[in-house]
This record gives sequence, C-alpha cells and structure tokens, in this order.
Amino acid sequence: MSEPGLPSGDTVVPTEGQKAERLTMDETRASETTAGSSGETNEILQQKTSMRSKGLRFWAIIAALAVDGLLTALEATITSTALPTIIGALGGADQYIWAVNVYFLCIGISGGAHNMGMMIAGRAIQGLGAGGINVLIEIIICDLVPLRERGNYLALIFGLIALGTALGPFFGGLIVQHTSWRWVFYLNLPIGGAALVLLVLFLKVKYKKEDTLATRLSNIDWIGTGVFVGSVVSILISLSWAGALYPWSSYRIIVPLVIGFVGLIGFLFFEGSRFCVDPTMPLHLFSNRTSLTAFILTFLHSITTIWAIYFLPVYFQGVLISTPGRSGVQLLPTILMLIPFAAISGKILAQFGRYRPLHHAGYAIMVIGLGLFTLLDEKSSTAEWVIYQAIEAAGAGLIIPVLLPAVQAELTDKDTALATSTWAFIRSFGMVWGSTMPAAVFNNRFDQLAGRISSADVAAQLKGGKAYEHATKLFLEALPARIRQEVISVFSDSLKRTWQIAIAFAALGFVVVIGAREVPLRQELDTEYGMEDGSRKNSVVVMEEGEKDGQEKANGEGQKAFQVSETIA
Repeated sequence: MSEPGLPSGDTVVPTEGQKAERLTMDETRASETTAGSSGETNEILQQKTSMRSKGLRFWAIIAALAVDGLLTALEATITSTALPTIIGALGGADQYIWAVNVYFLCIGISGGAHNMGMMIAGRAIQGLGAGGINVLIEIIICDLVPLRERGNYLALIFGLIALGTALGPFFGGLIVQHTSWRWVFYLNLPIGGAALVLLVLFLKVKYKKEDTLATRLSNIDWIGTGVFVGSVVSILISLSWAGALYPWSSYRIIVPLVIGFVGLIGFLFFEGSRFCVDPTMPLHLFSNRTSLTAFILTFLHSITTIWAIYFLPVYFQGVLISTPGRSGVQLLPTILMLIPFAAISGKILAQFGRYRPLHHAGYAIMVIGLGLFTLLDEKSSTAEWVIYQAIEAAGAGLIIPVLLPAVQAELTDKDTALATSTWAFIRSFGMVWGSTMPAAVFNNRFDQLAGRISSADVAAQLKGGKAYEHATKLFLEALPARIRQEVISVFSDSLKRTWQIAIAFAALGFVVVIGAREVPLRQELDTEYGMEDGSRKNSVVVMEEGEKDGQEKANGEGQKAFQVSETIA
C-alpha cells in the first residue's frame, strides 16, 4: 500500500525531510561505530602497553634485583653453620653474636679478617650495603608495578630471599668443611658484580628532579637517625651481653636496655615534632590501623622466621651430631617449602586482592610448626624433623609476599619510598631480635640445666654463654659417651624452651591480624618514578595508530551507510 498523498507503486520515494532524517541517523550510527571502535582500541592499547612495559629491560632489572636479594639473604644466614668454625679460628667466643647482629643492624673486609673485631667491622660494612639493597629492591618493585600486581613480583623476590636465607647455612657448612671459611664472605663478589652490571645497564629512571649534593645532605634527618641508631645499638648490647657475660639483673644489662628504649621513645617524639622537617620515619605512616598492624606483623614474622633458621642448625649439630655441611642439607625442607608457598600466596593476592586470610593462615601454620619443634630430641626420626620443618616453612612462606602490600594498602603511592624503607628497617630490626633473643633464651636455659652434666669441668666449659660455640659434632665426639649424652640432653631441653618462646610470638601475630582492615588494593600506578625508556613514546604511537585505524573503520562504516541511504533514495 502506498503512503497517503503519494503515487501508488512498488517503490516508496522519500521526501526531502525523510532524506535528511535518514542521513542524520546514518551519521549517528557512524559516530557510535567510531566510539565503539575507539573503546575497543583503548582496551587493546592498555594490553599492548602493559605487555611492552615488561620487556627485556624490565625482566633484566627484576633478575638483577632477585640476585641481589638472594645474595644479601645468603650472607645474612651463611654464618649460622660456619660461625663455630670461624670462632675457633679467630677466637672471641664472647663476641660471636655481634657477627650476626651487626649485619642485620647495618645491613670484602670480613674475608681478610685476622681477628674477631676485624671480622665484625667487615660485617658492619656488609650490613650497610645490604641494608641499602634491601630497601631499594622493594622500592624499585613498587615503582614499576601497581599495588595489586606487586604480590607476584614480591613473591619472586622474597622467594629468592627466602632461598638465600635457607641456603646460607647449607653453603656455610660446605665452605667451612671443604675450603677456607673466608669464602663465606668472598662468595658474593663475582655474583654481586654481575648483578651490578645489569642494573647499571638497564635501570634508568625517568625522575628528573635536580638537587645539589648540599641540598640532599641537608634533607637527611641526621638527629633522628643518630638517636635511632644509638638506641638500637644500646638495646642490642644489652641483649647480646645478657646471660652470656652478665646476669640479666646486672646494671650492665639493665642500664643500656633502659637507655635504648627511652631513646626510641624520644626518637618517636622528635619525628613528630616541628623540629624535624624531613623525618626518617614519618608518624603518618602509622596513623591508620592497617599499616600499623602490617608493620607489627612484619616485625613478628622476621623474629620467628630467623629464629627457626638460626636455631634448627643448633639442633642438627648439637643434638643430632651432624656436620655443618649436613646440617645445611637437613635445612633443605625449609627451602623447598618457603619458595612455592610464597609464590602461591603472591598469586592469590594478585587474583583476589585479599591479604588478611593469608596472614591468618600463615601465622596459624607457623604456630603449629613451632609447636611441633618442641617434640624434637635426639631420638626424633628423619621423617619427624622433615615434616615439622615443612609445616613451619609453609606458614612462613604464605606470609612473605603479603606484608608489604598490606602496609601500603591505605597509603598513597607518594608514600611508597618512606613506607618501604620503614618496612624494610622493621623487618631487619625483627631479624636482630630473632637471632638475639633465642640465643639469650638458649644460653640462660642451658645454665639452669647445666647441673645435669656430671662433669664439672665440661659444665663450666659450656656455661656463661659458651654453649652455642660448642654445639658442634667435633666437640661432642671428643667427650666420653656418658658425658656426651648428658650434654646432648641439656642442649635438647634448652632448645625446647627457645621453641616455646617462639610459639608465643607466632601466636601473637595471629591475634594481631585482627587489627587490619581488608582494603581493596590499587590496580593503577601513580608514581613519579619508573623506567626511563620508550614505553611512553610507544604508547603514544600505538594510540595514534589505534585511533587512526578506528577512525578509518568508522569512516568506512559511515560511508557504507550513506551509500545505502542514497540507494534507498
């Protein structure tokens, strides 16, 4: 049927108004096509840009950071099995704990040491370098990837750090058995040199702010840093001497301990005052409960992890009468469980963005593992200490990559460097306590039980903080069978007390998790740093090409629509 007012026929001839209306509709469709194409192009652009941003240079940087993390962790624990041999060569049994703690505190010279003082000085210098590396590794990762994705890369880095931490005793034992103990310290020179070359070649940052050396030095919080370091050293002196050189009730222990804690309180007041322009540890980092809780969890995790890694070799050598090398092999279950569970935890965090369940699960498993350690004695089977280790290490591994993201969850990317450096220090400070406290507990408990040793001479030789030094296969096999069994029994019971205290710290961590909020993790990156390469230029090129292709496609669709309209007309 023909339209009214128009001649009848098979073809409808549109009026001029209808032609204009159809033309407008065609133009609208073309515009919508352009918009849809542009949206698809932007989505593709984001994917392409993301892929390009993780090219050869990105992975070279990640590889170098991973090697650096591995080496610093390796050097941190490599002395756990080698230290008795080093003490035997250099002397200084009353100073042994400083060879461990000064590295964590400060984080070439040690290898050439001729006495214990020189070796400790070398470890201090090593610690200064390692401290800078530890902080920068995390800061660089945070500047390269968004918060939501950091779990994957932190799992890789911390997995290798855990590997280095666990392999340290193994390599330490092998080195002192088969070559000079000096290679304990020379080991990282060639490998670290290769990582340094990679970073020099590939790590170029786009931050262009220019400051003079004088300006940079003036921005350092010299007063706060001095008070803080002095306070920590004072506490460390007290913990190192307690039970080993002087009783806990001695003024030589109480005075530096009180001075240290008073100094820390004064440090916090100074950091929050108007006199501190550029604080080392800004108090606003602790102003939200999630970050504060994560800092506490980091401290507790460091304590318990180092606690286990440093005193499992004491069990292997002092109770099972293993060689240093064999004790390193016996620590392998820790390595084999830390890394995969850290990787699993990182993947879960990246996928679901939830860290609280991982914290709870990790600390719960650590409590179980440390509790099982109290069952270990000279009669324990291989299956027992392997399974118990694996359980404890699985819990520790779950927590490793989800601590820093929790710290940063309620902070902005502008606080990344400050938050990361504060977190790294708290982690290292926890390691100091994790190696010092069990030593104090072990020494004190041994002195309490030393009366069970029938030989007064042997008991006197081991008392006063010297039990750790003699927890070796060489010393034990030199004793008569009956005396040896008595000493092993005291070693075993002293270790049980150290595990009981460790359980308390892990259980405290499980409870503290309740204080954190589950904050959605950011999936975008807002930082003034990053790799200085062609990624931004490439992004622009991709965008221009995408927009051009989309426009051409839209124009083509619009032209087709116009042609159809003309045909109808």
